[in-house]
Amino acid sequence: MGRRKGGNKGGAAPSSGQSSSSGTGSAPEVPAKMSVADPEGVDEILEERTESSNLDDPAEPLIGSDKTSADYYFDSYSHFGIHEEMLKDTVRTKTYQNVIYQNTFLFKDKVVLDVGAGTGILSLFCAKAGAKHVYAVECSLMADMAKEIVEANGYSNVITVLKGKVEEIVLPVSDVDIIISEWMGYFLLFENMLNTVLYARDKWLVKDGIVLPDIASLYLTAIEDADYKEDKIEFWNNVYGFNMSCIKKQAMLEPLVDTVDQNQIVTNCQLLKTMDISKMSIGDASFTAPFKLVAERNDYIHALVAYFDVSFTKCHKRTGFSTGPRSKATHWKQTVLYLEDVLTICQGEALVGSLSVEPNKKNPRDVDIVLKYSLNGQRCQVARTQQYRMR
Repeated sequence: MGRRKGGNKGGAAPSSGQSSSSGTGSAPEVPAKMSVADPEGVDEILEERTESSNLDDPAEPLIGSDKTSADYYFDSYSHFGIHEEMLKDTVRTKTYQNVIYQNTFLFKDKVVLDVGAGTGILSLFCAKAGAKHVYAVECSLMADMAKEIVEANGYSNVITVLKGKVEEIVLPVSDVDIIISEWMGYFLLFENMLNTVLYARDKWLVKDGIVLPDIASLYLTAIEDADYKEDKIEFWNNVYGFNMSCIKKQAMLEPLVDTVDQNQIVTNCQLLKTMDISKMSIGDASFTAPFKLVAERNDYIHALVAYFDVSFTKCHKRTGFSTGPRSKATHWKQTVLYLEDVLTICQGEALVGSLSVEPNKKNPRDVDIVLKYSLNGQRCQVARTQQYRMR
């Protein structure tokens, strides 16, 4: 999974707000002390980076596929830099704070489970709002820091930090009234933290208990992005006079995470999937959704863009936030899926197709995406299937 600026939240780190949310693997790096005059070593590294793409053979492994989000997931959340970025994402953090502080009637004298607690910020909000007790579960080494933070702020009698996986810990209580979590990853589902929340819900949440947030929706739109696609994708066709197009195939497979300018949007934005976290089953996070994107002007389409919204419907007044290109930027940004074709589309014409999403079978924190699309327009006719993998 690529990034336009600054790499992935803290390098090989995860991408979502709880410290149980992931890190992506990357292609092997050239050793720092390798001499440029070592052509054999360079050839070996280039061979590693340029294996054939599964655009031609779906069974062919991705370069660096032995390095995945599963390898880095918990350790990456041990580093404070990831938590700093998430805490400074005011759209994210202030929304949770407002949900809790402006709806204290939900929390007063209630037992709360914070899934993927990280620094414990959500647990602190809940304790301050009058929760009877908060169990903050964190699997990374940040759990030790969270304990210190809780003690330093005088909430040790209200917040218990439990270090371990939600699926393996033993809670001191048989049930909880509220489950709160910032589980969302890039493309909403990257890192598969949602399944952990659903596990906790099924095991500990009382009947009529509350999950926060409780609604998440995934959207799709199309953009013009000629300059950036030329810089990041077409670049590989001619690198200082050499053909490296095999890397181009690889680059096309990995969705790009970055902020998209709203002026690049060419079509309407279509809802793909809405999930009710309080009711859904684990399997519901795998789906195929149709789409119809209608051009709002004559333009070119270079990529499709996915983003998500989340909502807290149990509040006195429904609250939430969007990660879309027309909203204030968040650390999730948007997910860009580059197309092999450049589509010439006229106003009113429709790009139709479907998007299939499921966890990778080998590394379930990664996400496999299959995009099918077709355009039967005045100046462009095309039908194609592309595969992507977020890792």
